[in-house]
Amino acid sequence: MDRPTTPAMSVVLITPDNYGAIRKTIGHLRAQTVKNCLELVIVAPQSDNLNLNKSDLQDFCQFRVVEVGRITATGKALAEGFRRASAPIVTYAEEHSYPEPGWAEALIRAHSGPWAGVGAVLGNANPGTMTSWAELYSDFGPWVEPAKAIESINLGGHHSAYKRAVLLEFGPLLDSLLETDLILNGELRARGYKLYLEPAAKSYHVNCSRFMSHQLSEYHGGRLFGAARARYERWSIFRRLLYIGGMPLIPIVRLWRIWKEIRRSGRQRELFPLVLPPLITGLISHTVGEVIGYVLGRGDAAEQRVKFELRRYQHVVKEDRIGEGFVETSSARSSRA
Repeated sequence: MDRPTTPAMSVVLITPDNYGAIRKTIGHLRAQTVKNCLELVIVAPQSDNLNLNKSDLQDFCQFRVVEVGRITATGKALAEGFRRASAPIVTYAEEHSYPEPGWAEALIRAHSGPWAGVGAVLGNANPGTMTSWAELYSDFGPWVEPAKAIESINLGGHHSAYKRAVLLEFGPLLDSLLETDLILNGELRARGYKLYLEPAAKSYHVNCSRFMSHQLSEYHGGRLFGAARARYERWSIFRRLLYIGGMPLIPIVRLWRIWKEIRRSGRQRELFPLVLPPLITGLISHTVGEVIGYVLGRGDAAEQRVKFELRRYQHVVKEDRIGEGFVETSSARSSRA
């Protein structure tokens, strides 16, 4: 396969320490149909202890390492990776999300259209617990497989590819916008940009399957969302008080929306009613965090969430950690062939 002189898309990966944390995701990137068109941008605290395996990277168009020091916020590290990327399209590959072989090709192809952002659809990589399903639908409901190609208002967090030049228009604000993709999507729409959901781009996502990890992850995510929403939408004190007063309604409204997404994807018999305990408590945790974000701001929520975003295997049940209960994607089959 000929290697282009310039990459079509840059894929940013973030490791909190060394190469081992991102090795599995890179294995799935090596199975991409257009791997020779990809640039990998590896964001790490420092390169000295990275223990990079260059033989894993030789089939890509190119790769680079970006040193950022201690990682205290995923958004800041991701933004630095996007800034240092060289391709016109940039995306993020989480250490706990495994793209199918056609993922990159579908994202690149869709970006030939008038879209600032193109989103992937999500499958469940660890479907063995109801807590995992609760988190998947809480965080990614409209983008859970199956889904249709459509111009969209929002795209799944950390699972979208953007035109790099558009993101760089935000300057230093990009660091905080990338903490909460729903806020980023809103800012893009406000500037007249369009978003698109591409079902041919699919990734299997590992969700928190330990109950308390799910609750804490939802709380910190909610606080980041509430703080960002109040900041970027320039909420008045009156509007903040209005939303605080409506706090009991937020989980109910979200539960109804999630139920519709579960029905859309045809899993109501599989998941109900057993999914309700982790789903409802997670929605309450997110709402509490959201309201605290409205009142007190983000606090240390970004740093706390790093533990869940970059060390996901500390937050799954034993069966998930040893590989039982994961969906065997075609990427995994290809990498073994």
